[in-house]
Amino acid sequence: MSERNKGTGRFQTSRREFLGGAAALAGVAGVSSVLLKPRLAKAAEPTKGGFMKFGLGQGSQSDSLDPATWPSTFTLTALGGSMCNNLTEILPDGSVAPDLAESFEPSEGATKWVFKLRQGATFHNGKDVTSKDVIESMRHHMGKDSQSAAKDILTQVSSVEADGDDTVVFKLASGSADFPVMLADWHLAVMPAKSEGGLDWAAKVGTGPFLLEQFEPGVGAKLKRNPNYHKDGKPYLDEVEFIVIVDGVARTNALVTDEVQYMDNVDLKTLNMLKRNPDVAMQLVASPRHASFDMNTQVEPFDNNDVRLALKYAINREEILEKIFFGTAQLANDNPLAPSMPFAIDPQPRHAYNIEKAKEHLEKAGYKTLKIDLSVADGAATGAVETAALFKEQAARAGIEVNLIRESDDGYWDKVWLKKPFVSCGYFGRPTPDWLFSQFYQEGAAWNATHFSHKRFNELLVAARAEIDQAKRAVQYGEMQQILHNEGGAIVYAFMNYTNAVSKKVGFNKVGGAFPLDNGKASERWWLNA
Repeated sequence: MSERNKGTGRFQTSRREFLGGAAALAGVAGVSSVLLKPRLAKAAEPTKGGFMKFGLGQGSQSDSLDPATWPSTFTLTALGGSMCNNLTEILPDGSVAPDLAESFEPSEGATKWVFKLRQGATFHNGKDVTSKDVIESMRHHMGKDSQSAAKDILTQVSSVEADGDDTVVFKLASGSADFPVMLADWHLAVMPAKSEGGLDWAAKVGTGPFLLEQFEPGVGAKLKRNPNYHKDGKPYLDEVEFIVIVDGVARTNALVTDEVQYMDNVDLKTLNMLKRNPDVAMQLVASPRHASFDMNTQVEPFDNNDVRLALKYAINREEILEKIFFGTAQLANDNPLAPSMPFAIDPQPRHAYNIEKAKEHLEKAGYKTLKIDLSVADGAATGAVETAALFKEQAARAGIEVNLIRESDDGYWDKVWLKKPFVSCGYFGRPTPDWLFSQFYQEGAAWNATHFSHKRFNELLVAARAEIDQAKRAVQYGEMQQILHNEGGAIVYAFMNYTNAVSKKVGFNKVGGAFPLDNGKASERWWLNA
């Protein structure tokens, strides 16, 4: 099935105006190269009807309807992808397309972007979507005191204004070829504006394929089909439910007993068992996702780069890939940009396991031995606890004692990550380098877990965003990756597929891997076969 929307809207631009046309979209379209064709549960045309349940390993009692706070797969898919829409969406092939916008057009060297809103798109309460709703949805993340992760995406926005009820005009501080794809960030869901100003996120009203019926933070959400959805024929399902099942064994049991028809983050030790189940199909989707141990570069001892380098040399990545990921992951070298992404490099020297190098850097930092705490949880990343235990053994040979703190899965993202100085984290990755670096490594970014602050890196981020010459842009992004490799606080040890399992009753076509669950759109795109 093609990903068609109502109306004839499309990406309207001229080659002259849009930084040389298709070449400037290299960072956007490049995601398609990292998406592997998934194993389909059944090749068939979509079937209407049915009630599908998703078992998810992430979700917290602190989850909220406020899109500024959405941290995980649960909020991304149950709220962002099922209850709401954005101005744009990322299709399964990695390209960007209009969603609540019916067209978007750049001018003035891509410092000005004009979005025409889709005619007939309405909120679940019947109200038309207007430019005021879009503007308040953006400004919700742009305030001086905003803690939203999307704030860092919108720092480039100088102004966002209405040109009538159906047109929104963004003006940027500098040109950005990637701006439309960045507006697909799930935090930037469009919700109703309050009459007095501000965003009415508490109204439980979106524009999405499903209407929210029940929501219990840390437990789940249940939604029913939106009969007035703006995309012809979608969604196919009548009802969906997203259930938080943090324990991997319980999630697996729920799938094999048909209590859920989808589970994420399969325990890799159970892959062969699930493959033998005649009612279950594996869904392996390549992605820019990566796993890391993040050090806060502003606190001792991680404020010393020699300590950071010692730890980077004290981890045996090959052993981790063999014993934890069973060959399903790809080696990473302290660079968060996946090798298949546009502008990716393999920075040198390679941080291979080297006890002598680790000891050498410890001594440069003034240490003979070092004791540090590392916070981990099952839900932090695939195999996070097992990986940390193996790292503890590996680092001990260099005189580094890693004390593992087993944190609770519930609340990990708001009580541990970004709060404690050395933590485990699995990142979705991002479709473009600008998006990834802006959200996770830009100085002051809300989700900059390493608290990385580097003047040259920040200068390059702004310069590369506006650069027309793709060869020059490649050099700029290459230098940024080298800086993170040499001085950054993230020990990036693996790039990972999304390793999920589905009931063979579930139907889908190409599955996107920019974000989990078909770029957050599984409830809209998938169906149940009769």
